[in-house]
Amino acid sequence: MNFKVDVEMTPEELRKVLGLPDVESFQKEMMSKIQERMDAGVDGYDPLTLFQPYMASGLGSMDAIQKMLLNMMTSYTSSSKNADKNK
Repeated sequence: MNFKVDVEMTPEELRKVLGLPDVESFQKEMMSKIQERMDAGVDGYDPLTLFQPYMASGLGSMDAIQKMLLNMMTSYTSSSKNADKNK
């Protein structure tokens, strides 16, 4: 027997139901401080320095992402085939 329940609620309502804190104001404050520092040119907050770790390995990181996705897909297909055999 299967049951399916669909619940429509906003992210804010879900946070309240789960008892999670509302961090929207904190996030906005932190983002505005980071923006101010970037605008002022503080060391370490210029766009090139912020994105350098992501761009440093360039194609190497893209290759790693592709390998990770391939591993995920192959493990999913092999696990679904095993589940079908067990039925």
